[in-house]
Amino acid sequence: MGAEFIPKPTSGESPATAPVILGLLPAALVDHIARVDSSILAKIPGEPGGSFPVAAEELKQILKEVDTYILSSTNDLAPIKTIAGGSVTNTIRGLAAGFGISCGVIGARGDDEQGDLFLKNMSLYGVDVSRLRVKDVHTGQCVCLVDALGNRTMRPCIATAAKIQGCELKREDFKGSKWLVVRYSIYNLEVINAAIKIAKQEGLLISLDLASFEMVRKFREPLLQLLESGNIDLCFANEDEAVELLSDEQAAQPEAALEILGKYCQWAVVTLGANGCIARHKNKSVRVPAMGQTTAVDATGAGDLFAGGFLYGLVKGLTLEECCKVGSCSGGSVIRSLGGEVSPENWQWMYKQLKTNGLSAPAILNNL
Repeated sequence: MGAEFIPKPTSGESPATAPVILGLLPAALVDHIARVDSSILAKIPGEPGGSFPVAAEELKQILKEVDTYILSSTNDLAPIKTIAGGSVTNTIRGLAAGFGISCGVIGARGDDEQGDLFLKNMSLYGVDVSRLRVKDVHTGQCVCLVDALGNRTMRPCIATAAKIQGCELKREDFKGSKWLVVRYSIYNLEVINAAIKIAKQEGLLISLDLASFEMVRKFREPLLQLLESGNIDLCFANEDEAVELLSDEQAAQPEAALEILGKYCQWAVVTLGANGCIARHKNKSVRVPAMGQTTAVDATGAGDLFAGGFLYGLVKGLTLEECCKVGSCSGGSVIRSLGGEVSPENWQWMYKQLKTNGLSAPAILNNL
């Protein structure tokens, strides 16, 4: 048996040392994750699947409805799990906790109980939270509804939450780091553009996640403008997002989306669920099957943890195919339980999958 995984700071570096990877969190988020009967989806705003913002009253109503539709489970201690949430949070927390990469976050949280919960959860895994501004408003929240098949529907409420503005960002926030992780959102476009501008001035590479098929469908043109700027070095899309990106094209297939993304970005990845992924770096493309057979309890965070594993591979100088394999093992680790936080047992599962597929486990294992 492997050593027990214990969350702790990922290195002995001084606080002055810049994190290797930074995540942009315009509005810090707390996730309320629940396994529910899929019939609840007919009672909430928006389409099943994906992520689409809701108002505060709508979020309260969804949380009330959840109790009626909870599915029993023998794998989770509580029917509803509350943790620091959001796509970028999942990626950054996973990189710090499971891969031993020094990480930090830039953004804002509220001066409230939810904000304290967010801070405690991220600090537990050694994530540098010193760049989080504290504001006298509430922290953002998101309801993550997971059906019996592991499919998730997310409804974030961040319109009136604590949020950082582009004018508040400083070059010192980015100085010395290597990567900035960003999630596309039309509602955060001003701060995203401001962060990217400063990050580029400081020599950082930019990783962009396309967020959700709904966001890509409704706000495709601003997304294309962002890609065409030439500032995005790495772009992640799942199959649905990739198809929506090319919704006006005749050949709306993942391979076509990868080719388009490859024109704008050094690295482009389209994840295909159980079918693995396709990826491109400059003129080289690869197709990699999913690594490690496992039962999906909850798909929440699969793409986020895939991105974390892929970024780990880039930081460590792995080949394109190896980056995809690490991403696949990492993504597989999070779907084995509820929520976007990987359990100690599932990190051990991932390390075993890496070794099985001829890849070295992260050096963090030596510190356990």
